[in-house]
Amino acid sequence: MQEWVPPGVDPTKPSIARVYDYFLGGKDNFEVDRKVAEEALKIAPDAREAGRANRAFLRRAVHHMAAEAGIRQFLDLGSGLPTQGNVHEIAQAVAPEAHVVYVDNDPVVLAHGRALLATNDVTTVVPGDIRDPAGILEHPEVRAHLDFSRPLGLLLVSVLHHLHDDEDPSGVMERFRSVLAPGSHLAIVHFHNPGDEHPEASRIAVEAERDFNKNLGTGRWRTRAEIASYFGDLELIEPGLVPLAEWRSQPGDHIRQDLTHYNVLAGVARKP
Repeated sequence: MQEWVPPGVDPTKPSIARVYDYFLGGKDNFEVDRKVAEEALKIAPDAREAGRANRAFLRRAVHHMAAEAGIRQFLDLGSGLPTQGNVHEIAQAVAPEAHVVYVDNDPVVLAHGRALLATNDVTTVVPGDIRDPAGILEHPEVRAHLDFSRPLGLLLVSVLHHLHDDEDPSGVMERFRSVLAPGSHLAIVHFHNPGDEHPEASRIAVEAERDFNKNLGTGRWRTRAEIASYFGDLELIEPGLVPLAEWRSQPGDHIRQDLTHYNVLAGVARKP
């Protein structure tokens, strides 16, 4: 059966957002995305579990920011396709007045996001690329929804590792951190190469990086020090920068301890 293709979308080119959607069991993906995902699963068979752990971290991090830190506005960069447990659902369950802005550069994400949020006047989705921080931070809808003089929850969940080194991820993060008011929180999830700490996990990281770049043209598994540097002088809150599934895990959470457990790190930091 012919798959419906939204205007402006090339179904012959894989999309990062749609590959993640496939890992999460979603239906907003094409054959080319499924092929890329299946190749990744050959290298890291638990990629689906990692995708679910990614969403679980997002839920825990946003709930912490809204319920414990009292944050009432969120900027989700590289938000991906809507699925269960979106940022606005988590934050607005705590505080219905919480403002949320989603940013993505994928036309499919924008179309689905706008349909989902048609009746939500405190949440919006805007086009943007994190390689252009000024374009995002100065966007009229971003400015209309967010007050940068107040604490902000800034989310970069599985997006920074899609910036190449020559695209200056450190400079990008410095610009985004520069607008954060005291009390703001920053959440990051990033692919990790543990090096000599876990040689076999490091080997998997090298293979995965090669596969991602061949199929998607992007993907960097960085060191712990490189990932930690993206938080700048913000203070990491407990438990620090840890394997994805370990960040404030809940009773009953099943945390896989296989090698690829060490290939994704997550952390949340606060601006004093």
